Amino acid sequence: MTSAIIVAAGKGTRMGPNVDKLFLELNARPVAAHTWARFESAGCIDEIVVVVREGMQAAFEDLAARYGFRKRYRLVAGGKERQDSVWNGLLAVAPEADIVAIQDAARPCTAEALIAATIAAARETGAAVAAQAVTDTIKESGTGHLIERTLDRARLWAVQTPQTFRVEVIRRALNEVRRRGLLVTDDTAACELIGQPVRLVVSPLPNPKVTRPEDLPYVGLLLKAAWTPEDADSKPNPVGPEGG
Repeated sequence: MTSAIIVAAGKGTRMGPNVDKLFLELNARPVAAHTWARFESAGCIDEIVVVVREGMQAAFEDLAARYGFRKRYRLVAGGKERQDSVWNGLLAVAPEADIVAIQDAARPCTAEALIAATIAAARETGAAVAAQAVTDTIKESGTGHLIERTLDRARLWAVQTPQTFRVEVIRRALNEVRRRGLLVTDDTAACELIGQPVRLVVSPLPNPKVTRPEDLPYVGLLLKAAWTPEDADSKPNPVGPEGG
């Protein structure tokens, strides 16, 4: 059984004060509704756990009713940090779930083929993440004013969501994070702590996250265009001997 955890408990401070980016409307639907709908329609997902800020449960229940989401779901309250919210979500997945796909609620363009590809890679490797190779030249600066050095972009990948795992793997990894009292910015970083290999799964289509106001027009255009894997004439592939 495969579960999805949609993490919708963040404050989204980079969008500006008093703005909940997940309820900004793009193409007549809130951002969170677009993301939920992707997993609602994905045949590879059996249940959905939505992790929300305390006090927002009614708003998400309304989303489910308004857009006719019928797949089994439950709402759980988030924690102080993202890793705490994911942990709460893991506690709520069905006991029979063996694979879990963890998704940012603010990433509404994720294709079903990409979700399925990360699930297949996680079954094989234990952990997998949607990612794209970095194509821009990346500079490092400690001050934000002067360049300190140039990084080798041939070795760099921008990771996205879904980040997908065998349930026992991500539970063990996050338990280690909690035991050490660490703060990690994504779930694959927890896997690095326990030496768990993470498979990169190439995302051939745009899969952006809504973070700042300037992201909205671009994401809106992608949603309007209704991107599918067939549009790109390619399918997501794991990186490695099989994926090139």
